[in-house]
Amino acid sequence: MSRIHKNERIGAIIHILTEHPKKMFTLNYFGELFGCAKSTLSEDLDAVRNIFQRFDLGVVETIAGAAGGVFYIPTVIQKEIQDFSQVLCEKINQKERIIPGGYIYTNDLLYDPEIAYQIGKMMAMPFHEETIDYVVTIETKGIPVAFMVARVLNKPMIVVRKSSRLTEGTAIHMNYITGSTKRIQTMSLAKRAIGKGSKILFIDDFMKAGGTAKGIEDLMKEFESEVIGTGVLMATAEPQKKLVNNYHTLLVLEKVDEETGQIDIRPVSL
Repeated sequence: MSRIHKNERIGAIIHILTEHPKKMFTLNYFGELFGCAKSTLSEDLDAVRNIFQRFDLGVVETIAGAAGGVFYIPTVIQKEIQDFSQVLCEKINQKERIIPGGYIYTNDLLYDPEIAYQIGKMMAMPFHEETIDYVVTIETKGIPVAFMVARVLNKPMIVVRKSSRLTEGTAIHMNYITGSTKRIQTMSLAKRAIGKGSKILFIDDFMKAGGTAKGIEDLMKEFESEVIGTGVLMATAEPQKKLVNNYHTLLVLEKVDEETGQIDIRPVSL
């Protein structure tokens, strides 16, 4: 291979780091890839770090020592979160999205990869410093957002089912009561899905009273594991007191009126 120039190394480093959020790469890895000394790489990483800081592209962290290296954290500045949340609210605040039962159609947004990834980066923000083993969601609408959060945090995602599947083997079943309608629902998860003593981040698309999130907390106790945090894309303003305390949301649903065709959703920070 011909000599690799500085701008080529910097471009490759940026691509590799951003393609693998929160994955540690050693200086030896880059040294072998580019055929250069660690001192040269240190200068390259300083340049990469400056680029990310200047354009608010996230954080490049370096860990010293034999087991250390460099990794990328896709952080988002507050203004970007507010601007994106406002645009998302404008997309949702359309009477055509109201469907019978007072529900809001959001599948086209949740299953758009670009939108889902932006949501995932923002929902992951409160949890970068937490110790997390798994990102857990419940089928089905929360899956794309949870998958993106898992990608950003570099953690495996697990889907809790509403009914067991033969292909997943022996499962633990649990009944829970929805916080809003007080109906009894069932959730199920394969016994081999989660290891004992795991730290869980629960991600979902919507929360009203928090019955599902509380059910997940109870289900994780059956695995001798702990839910350390909950993140939802949208939570209702009422009831103000949810069945879970430690949760974060991007959007707040103030009301949805089928008769008038009015939806009122706002960013949580406004």
